[in-house]
Amino acid sequence: MEGSYGLQLVLVLCLGMFMGFTKCEDIADAVTAVYIVTLRQAPASHYYDELRTVARNNGSKQTRLDLDTPRNISRGDRHYSSYIARVHDSLLSRVLRGEQYLKLYSYHYLINGFSVLVTTQQAEKLSRRKEVANVVLDFSVRTATTHTPQFLGLPQGAWAQQGGYKSAGEGVVIGFIDTGIDPTHPSFADGLSESPYPVPEHFSGICEVTRDFPSGSCNRKLIGARHFAASAITRGIFNASQDYASPFDGDGHGTHTASIAAGNHGIPVVVAGHHFGNASGMAPRSHIAIYKALYKSFGGFAADVVAAIDQAAQDGVDIISLSITPNRRPSGIATFFNPIDMALLSAVKAGIFVVQAAGNTGPSPKSMSSFSPWIFTVGAATHDRVYSNSIVLGNNVTICGVGLAPGTDGDAMYTLVSAVDALNDTTAVNDMYVGECQDATNLNQDLVRGNLLICSYSIRFVLGLSTVNQALQTAKNLSAVGVVFYMDPFVIGFQLNPIPMRLPGVIIPSPADSKILLQYYNSSLERDALTKKIVKFGALACISGGLKASYSYSAPKIMYYSARGPDPEDSFLDDADILKPNLVAPGNFIWAAWSSLGTDSVEFQDEDFAMMSGTSMAAPHVAGLAALIKQKFVNFSPSAIGSALSTTASLYDKNGGPIMAQRAYTNPDINQSPATPFDMGNGFVNATAALDPGLIFDSSYDDYMSFICGINGSAPVVWNYTGQSCGVSTMSGTDLNLPSITIAKLIQSQVVQRTVTNVASNETYSVSWSAPYGVFLEVTPNRFSIANGERMVFTVSLNATMNSTVASYGRIGLFGHRGHVVHIPLSVIVKISYNTTNS
Repeated sequence: MEGSYGLQLVLVLCLGMFMGFTKCEDIADAVTAVYIVTLRQAPASHYYDELRTVARNNGSKQTRLDLDTPRNISRGDRHYSSYIARVHDSLLSRVLRGEQYLKLYSYHYLINGFSVLVTTQQAEKLSRRKEVANVVLDFSVRTATTHTPQFLGLPQGAWAQQGGYKSAGEGVVIGFIDTGIDPTHPSFADGLSESPYPVPEHFSGICEVTRDFPSGSCNRKLIGARHFAASAITRGIFNASQDYASPFDGDGHGTHTASIAAGNHGIPVVVAGHHFGNASGMAPRSHIAIYKALYKSFGGFAADVVAAIDQAAQDGVDIISLSITPNRRPSGIATFFNPIDMALLSAVKAGIFVVQAAGNTGPSPKSMSSFSPWIFTVGAATHDRVYSNSIVLGNNVTICGVGLAPGTDGDAMYTLVSAVDALNDTTAVNDMYVGECQDATNLNQDLVRGNLLICSYSIRFVLGLSTVNQALQTAKNLSAVGVVFYMDPFVIGFQLNPIPMRLPGVIIPSPADSKILLQYYNSSLERDALTKKIVKFGALACISGGLKASYSYSAPKIMYYSARGPDPEDSFLDDADILKPNLVAPGNFIWAAWSSLGTDSVEFQDEDFAMMSGTSMAAPHVAGLAALIKQKFVNFSPSAIGSALSTTASLYDKNGGPIMAQRAYTNPDINQSPATPFDMGNGFVNATAALDPGLIFDSSYDDYMSFICGINGSAPVVWNYTGQSCGVSTMSGTDLNLPSITIAKLIQSQVVQRTVTNVASNETYSVSWSAPYGVFLEVTPNRFSIANGERMVFTVSLNATMNSTVASYGRIGLFGHRGHVVHIPLSVIVKISYNTTNS
């Protein structure tokens, strides 16, 4: 591929005679290769860079800027893109004055840089410029598993800072409360690295040995494994033959989440005979400890989950990852007082960073399933890699679909034959499910052979009663070229994950598009005038393959299913003064390891990897990234790790525009608008920036205790859970030293204080802010200097200027002269002003 691209380039140059070359031979002799040059100033931070500059230039003067309204930058913004292109052209002309070169592209969105055709000597000149961050020889590329390590910038960023993927997360133990693990999966082997891989001395867990989990299942990577099922056994619903009375994963979910956070690097992903790249966890050198408390046939119970959490804390894990949420909101005086959250409070007391999935109950407000401020709650967003395929009909109509499937041969068109029109026995037409292609004996092989078989995708597929794999087997038995699934009109609003297929195939997810297919098919049938029997199938089509990924500029985007704030304080859905979720991470279409006996997704049964979506996939991304922070900052408290992740989060997508949030289950990409803090918390996780946060907001166990003791009527509940007596406490959620400010009810005015600690070099910060609508805001001081290890308190004064029950949002930005940027989102829901007259 590289050779053909180079040949095309030379042909273009020969035709155009660019840059003064007179002969093709001159080009071949003078030009060595294409290089990608990146500049130090990243486009995604253009708006904050402006604020930082303005704040610095203003000195001690108060700076009030609208941080909540970024520039309207889009891919089609010619003024912005042409400006960046001129900057690149100017740099090239200054560095390579009088020399011959050819710039191929200016990159405006993902990176601030360009690609250029130059000699090695010229590339060396560019690399010596202070404006240039990197000069890399162009290289061939292919898809890579979850793709999220690349999308999050780990290879060149966080991993590079930690010594590369071979040491990323070393010495850190992540405990998973989930469905167990498949210890035979190569993602959890310990012999892939030549360097020693010792078990951390601070970990004291054990490895259960059972028939399903024999001796030798654990190693220096998978260092602990237990299962917890007492509550389930007591209820009489535990089936040892199905649920595995061992740490073994009979579901698939636990294996998937563990590999996202800490799976080995470079594991080939082969599914349905197709290669989709190589897998890696976020912290591939971290250790894994498994605490199985959920089971494939019934889920789990809080008693078992709490036991698992308790054991994990005793064993000495550094991080707990929970891709689980309660089935319903806890009753009582506050959502925080439930067994799981209170057990996790004790884990935090032990210095453990706790990550939990927000839940898949979005996009409704107050749909949050992870409530407490000591838990780091993660919502789900897209990453930029997408898979799609399509079917091209004989009337030149193209319909988009889903399916990890090969395409038909070339541009050849094949006859379409519907299963309901290929029956052996006409009496089978009365079977409403015959169109699902689940039984080859019902169909006439002579009609189907060499053609594309049309099958119905009904609600039975959603329920797992029918499967794509069985339809593919039917097609194979009948010698069909491939399969086309149309969506039954009764399946409304169902969102399909890409499904692996060994044959050419496509699933049309839209009922409207399915109707277009069926109208074309039916109108192309030729029938006998008397008998009405089909005498010719006239519809033709070909399938374009869905194995090759494409990349979207609109990522990240908040998924419709990701649970939203405001955080519900109690069962009456009163709003808490706590921002949830804390941030969002990749959670959609995530490739990761799969259990050899996993049944959670029937379409990936017997495969080593599966593609799954949900906040369950987002949480372990953050758990793995937290391991990188813990590795660098060994003494960071759990809240300090959470602060580093939160204050450095990104507010923009790859285009440099605001992150969007899907607002509806049906047609989610049509029903979307800019994300608010209740959709994405502080923003989208920025793995590299989190390793250099500059300032942190720290909270202790005692702070959290004061908070829950400040809840009216909480003293008996606190005593029951913790054994500690509550003194007099008036602390509210706004008083916690969180890297965000949420006020459920602003009655006239309120003063909030935050304390920051400098974990970097001595630095001077300027403060800028934008006020929520209907609120006058002031932050003091607006400029301060802070030494390494020093603490500083700043005050935020909010005054309601109007009465409103509509939530509004603002932002505070702290901009250090050494380049650190700390942002704090503001959310005010109910506003009650001084002015209550009729005027």
